[in-house]
Amino acid sequence: MVPLDKLAQISQRFEFLEARLNAGASPTEIADLSREYSELGQVVAEINGYRRALDDLAEAELMLSDPDMRALAEDEIPKLKARIPEMEERLQVALLPKDAADARPAILEIRPGTGGDEAALFAADLLRMYQRYAEKMGWSWDVLDQQDSELGGIKDVSVHIKGEGVFAKMKFESGVHRVQRVPETEAQGRVHTSAATVAVLPEAEEVDLVIPTSDIRIDTMRASGAGGQHVNTTDSAVRITHLPTGIIVTSAQKSQHRNRELAMQVLRARLYDLERARVDGERAAERKSQVGSGDRSERIRTYNFPQGRMTDHRINLTLYSLGAVMQGDIAEVIDALVAHDQANKLAEMEG
Repeated sequence: MVPLDKLAQISQRFEFLEARLNAGASPTEIADLSREYSELGQVVAEINGYRRALDDLAEAELMLSDPDMRALAEDEIPKLKARIPEMEERLQVALLPKDAADARPAILEIRPGTGGDEAALFAADLLRMYQRYAEKMGWSWDVLDQQDSELGGIKDVSVHIKGEGVFAKMKFESGVHRVQRVPETEAQGRVHTSAATVAVLPEAEEVDLVIPTSDIRIDTMRASGAGGQHVNTTDSAVRITHLPTGIIVTSAQKSQHRNRELAMQVLRARLYDLERARVDGERAAERKSQVGSGDRSERIRTYNFPQGRMTDHRINLTLYSLGAVMQGDIAEVIDALVAHDQANKLAEMEG
């Protein structure tokens, strides 16, 4: 059972935030206050519902002593007693510690792994799958950089995704995705296994980390791409090398100024992700409760085309609807991953 004094403190904090926003907070405060207010709003809605149910139960139990109301109370009390544990569980989930990055936009990166041309084609399939999922969620989708292969696959792609709860939903997609199917180039009809690596990084703001200019080298170069894709006649493409880590980011849009902005955006996200991984590594107990460690080398999912199934190995979930999955119907697996993560964290808190 959640302590009522803790619920009262949360409600008081929510009322304080509401008063500060209505009183006209300074522009620098508004963003932080609004974010916290929005997050607490969902929790307070659960608290209010839970409190009403407790009050209704207390009132119904008092009615037992009134002969005229006793029958009504005896009908109402079992219903309320059945509802309250469900409401407590929802409230406990709402009170779980939040990942500070959950509300942020995300940078999605996809690269082919083992499997040559077939891996590049599979990377393109994953890109389409995520784009369709983003459309279903009402998120915005902006390709930052894309390098295509000769056969219509993808060598490398970075996408900026914005919308409500993007990182919270997408963060469990990081890892190795494996595909088993007969490649179009396979004359003998043999099933091949290929892979692609997906990384989902929370977008980092400039205030999150300062990158000294002495830590980066910026090179401009002629943009190139397969089949006439992303080819410019000027030296507008930008490559930024982060000297301390060796991270290299490129952007090949038409505007050199825009390319610098985009490349720095991706670099900040990667460095922010490195720092998050370092902090997570220091929290060994918390790390056990995560669905995936975020290790890019961890095989998380298999897409088996001959059998029409998708299996997520972290939660042993298998869906026999691969066609729909590749069309972006991945809400079921993403929601299952989120629920599994919440259940582990609840168990850890109770333990």
